[in-house]
Amino acid sequence: MKDVKPEILEKMKKFAENFSKKSGTVVNPNKEAAEAVISGLASHVEELGKPLCPCNFYPDKQEEVKRRRWICACDEMQVLKYCHCLLFTTEEGLPITEYLPEWHEGRQIYGLVKDPTPDKGRALGKVDKIINLLKDYVKEHNLDIPEEEIVEWAQKVARKK
Repeated sequence: MKDVKPEILEKMKKFAENFSKKSGTVVNPNKEAAEAVISGLASHVEELGKPLCPCNFYPDKQEEVKRRRWICACDEMQVLKYCHCLLFTTEEGLPITEYLPEWHEGRQIYGLVKDPTPDKGRALGKVDKIINLLKDYVKEHNLDIPEEEIVEWAQKVARKK
């Protein structure tokens, strides 16, 4: 990966610190992991003008930028408080999986990781957003999950105001 401008790297570090406070998470305490993700985000800012998640493969990065789903903080983070990049984690360096259904890969890999600050984050954690996000996930991963199960899960974990 090419070196990015120091000011862009610094901007992404500040973004990560500020978003972690706002969302009730911490920037991954494993500094190497955090720096790798932040560097990837900064590289995408330089290349694409947006902090596209560096932890996914994209056949067309420009198209993904237009979709906005994987612009950091991505939809999974905004809706389900789950950061698959492990940039935004618990103090132990684990991703929060409490709002993921059991069939989601994050829940299968890490098990149940409770949200230590349920009063923070999940700005978009509304039923309709959760349903749409999980339907997309099911489609992309070729899972056979009934829509009723998705709706039931969304109603269970939607952010209560």
